[in-house]
Amino acid sequence: MNATTIWVVLVVYIAIGTIIALISRRGMGEGLTEYFLANRGVSGLIAAGTYSATSYSAFMTIGLAGLVYKGGVGALGFELLYLSGMLLVVFFGPRIWLAGKKYGYITPYEMLADRFKSKHIAIISAIVALLFLVPYAAVQLMGVGYLMEGLTGGSIAFMTGVIFATVLAVFWALIAGMRSVAWTDTLMAILMLVATLLCLFAVVNNGLGGYVNMFATLEKDLAAYMTVPGPGYFTFGTFLSMSLPWFFFSLATPHVTQRLYINKNMKSMQTMLKAFLAFGAIYTMAAVLWGFSAKILVPPLQNPDMATPTLLSMPMVPTWVAVLLMVGIVAACISTIDSILLCLSSLVSKDIYSNLVSNVSERSQLILGQVCIIILAVAFMLFASLKLDLIGVLSVASSAGLLVTVPTIFGAFFWKRGTAAGAISSIVLGACLSLYMQYAGVTFLGLGAGIWTLVLSTVVFVVVSLLTQPPTEKAEEFIGYLDKALAEKNAI
Repeated sequence: MNATTIWVVLVVYIAIGTIIALISRRGMGEGLTEYFLANRGVSGLIAAGTYSATSYSAFMTIGLAGLVYKGGVGALGFELLYLSGMLLVVFFGPRIWLAGKKYGYITPYEMLADRFKSKHIAIISAIVALLFLVPYAAVQLMGVGYLMEGLTGGSIAFMTGVIFATVLAVFWALIAGMRSVAWTDTLMAILMLVATLLCLFAVVNNGLGGYVNMFATLEKDLAAYMTVPGPGYFTFGTFLSMSLPWFFFSLATPHVTQRLYINKNMKSMQTMLKAFLAFGAIYTMAAVLWGFSAKILVPPLQNPDMATPTLLSMPMVPTWVAVLLMVGIVAACISTIDSILLCLSSLVSKDIYSNLVSNVSERSQLILGQVCIIILAVAFMLFASLKLDLIGVLSVASSAGLLVTVPTIFGAFFWKRGTAAGAISSIVLGACLSLYMQYAGVTFLGLGAGIWTLVLSTVVFVVVSLLTQPPTEKAEEFIGYLDKALAEKNAI
């Protein structure tokens, strides 16, 4: 595909997104809550848009499609477990929103620090999030780089795509914080879903002779890919090790959890959840079918992440189809990058800086957060330049490390006996184990880092908490308030 065509389309996309971001600044106030949470006043549909665009990224049409290309239908089960993990949001979402509203929390780790009466929980959790989310954010940049390089046959270099996505994400995040991110995310969520559906329809009908012929071909020529473990990739251990972190993704990942604070009321949150579940179900099936289309049409590839770019560059795919999906994938990537940038910058300014330096002003925290957006973006870009293989696996590896906070989150809401010492030790030891297992490439009993990280963190949290003194007064007040507020609103 001609590089000029791609740049022209992207310029139009940038212009529309920038106009929306600038419009979102109208009525914008000052302060951390306004910048990082849009003053907790986001409507249900906009909240659903930013939640969807933030959750689904390059992983879907590049990473998930690559996993389907490599391992078959097991990737569908793996992704559906992520969607079923939204039951956690149904249960925890109202509690997190109510707590944020009453106590003024901006980050999920600020909430944990207050609940267990220890600022060290916020500091350590934020450092762990930085450690594991840098690779995850870099994955999004890699998605844009691979796509633009593959579509143009190398005319647009991988790093050119990476730099383009980085600059645009930073620009939109700085315009109006959460307001600009939420509104542009909603545009991008619509764009990426519509683009994927239209492109899937065009490829299946033009290249495969319709869905009936597509499934007949899969049954005849690729039957192994329609079963689990299929060609051998999705063994039980691999499937479980990848799926468990994905199931807890909505709870363990701070840039996703933070979006629960932005809803203006409980009804807004309910609308967000319903719309997201519908979006997720449709998008998941479309991405899996896209992966199977690539498996049929694309010759064997050494790097499965190139399945989508290779398919889009084939003669049977109309130019408008390739351009449309390219913009959709770029939108998906950038929506996740700017959300991670905004979240991590809030963690640095609120959870690390304000806890290490006494008497800091809100303005200084805000300025630091904005500076951190730029610094973090450079870190993402440098990591992406390493071009590590298999985007889907990298995404899961990052989420496996973030599992360390899950026991503490459960304890914050449901176990009055939990302690700060239990939380800190479980987070630190769990993170160390996850890093060791993933970077040493080791498993135990055939199970990967995600499983053992969660097991160790849970055991340590419970045992250490039982051996140390809990903040009883705060636990009673925190949990008691939530129980009463939930009963008044007839929530779970």
